[in-house]
Amino acid sequence: MGADTAIADVGSTMIKLLRDKMSDLVPQGSSIALISPVDAEAKDVRLALFLYGVMENAYMKNQEMSAIGPNQLQQPPLVLELYYLLTAYAPQQIPDASDMTLYEHRLSIFYDNAVLSGSMLQAGLAGQDDVQRITMHPISLDDLTKLWTTFPNLQYKPSVSYMVTPVTIDSKLVTTTGRVVSRELDYQQIEEAP
Repeated sequence: MGADTAIADVGSTMIKLLRDKMSDLVPQGSSIALISPVDAEAKDVRLALFLYGVMENAYMKNQEMSAIGPNQLQQPPLVLELYYLLTAYAPQQIPDASDMTLYEHRLSIFYDNAVLSGSMLQAGLAGQDDVQRITMHPISLDDLTKLWTTFPNLQYKPSVSYMVTPVTIDSKLVTTTGRVVSRELDYQQIEEAP
């Protein structure tokens, strides 16, 4: 189950995955960042991963309460879907525009590592049995353009949207229950008609 830091922990895990798998292309680990496109342009970032949406997972919303002791039930965890925008920025020292485009399009890391589990997990997720899945989230060009218009004074850049789910955050609500110590049965015998 997840701690309050689950959203930050997923972000850390994804950044570490990108840094580990793209060290040949982006040698400086600090140039891959969990950052807004506005800040990415200002800080000379090569890959920007931006959390732009958090939604509750509708399919896992109505889970049962779980027993945490003989007399206590815990509310089910909050299960989230996290939406990230991945944008590549080519180094300014690449003079050829087609080389810059090739640099920006070399991204298949999340496809090849679509399941986050085990030793990949960072911070509060490490050592847990939870598994998060990364899937490409189709976003229309219209919606992507609208998203980019929220960043002032930035030109549109091709970006890819990814969804990570299920991300769980444990509930703090615990209900105390009593054991059943007796029961009453009320019955009637139905007589057959003559």
